[in-house]
Amino acid sequence: MENDKEKTTAEFYERLKVELDNSNTWPAEYLYKFIMPSVADNVERVEKAFDNMGAVIKTTKSKTGKFTSVSIDVTMHSSDDVIAKYKEVSTIEGIVSL
Repeated sequence: MENDKEKTTAEFYERLKVELDNSNTWPAEYLYKFIMPSVADNVERVEKAFDNMGAVIKTTKSKTGKFTSVSIDVTMHSSDDVIAKYKEVSTIEGIVSL
């Protein structure tokens, strides 16, 4: 079962790389959007992943305060860099990439 999930994830990133390379000339501005539970240091961990990159980061809490959305506008140098950041933040519990 775990191998199926890993295979599906790998296929997703392969398709994303092709799409990114077809629609961008690198370096390019890229907009990341995430939503996550408003617990512990989730937002801080996402912000830290984009530290020292000149990223513009906007956070918005849901009405109930249970979730926080994070938008990150940043210049990326390649599709591989974009995917590496998605993989880096995917370790945060409850994070969803939009």
